[in-house]
Amino acid sequence: MLYIFGGLPGTGKTELAKGLASAIGAVYIRVDTIEQSLKECGLSQLYDEGYRVAFALALENLKIGLSVVADSTNLISESRQAWVNVAKNAATTYKEIEIVCSDKLEHRERVENRISDIPNLNLPSWHSVVSREYQPWLTVDITLDTAGKTPSQSQQALLSLLNSFTNLE
Repeated sequence: MLYIFGGLPGTGKTELAKGLASAIGAVYIRVDTIEQSLKECGLSQLYDEGYRVAFALALENLKIGLSVVADSTNLISESRQAWVNVAKNAATTYKEIEIVCSDKLEHRERVENRISDIPNLNLPSWHSVVSREYQPWLTVDITLDTAGKTPSQSQQALLSLLNSFTNLE
């Protein structure tokens, strides 16, 4: 199974994706980690290279029977469809999971007070987050709103929603 996460920075997406990967023993692939590593290798102008590496790693792991949790913003439909294509190429199932924070003040506070767990990663400003093009996710299986919830409450809500679709691996 490929779990395709998406959502704006600061919504809780990474914490939820990591938690799911840990809970089900899945491979965890984070585009931010890949992109930061590429930058540290001297590639300063990235377009889709991080996503392309992530797609390849996910495909290899899915083909050998491992579940994969893919953590990226997936702002546009093309990146979301590319993840779906990875699952199809691996002949496996997938779930598209959008993480949102409907409370703008809470979301802004999260963005402005985050500390990166990736060394040297420059986190986006609130202005950068809200000015991004974010295309509506028309094929999403689950949308989870983390506003007003603790990380633990959000994790439990996610697991409950996923269990309503299928038995977690």
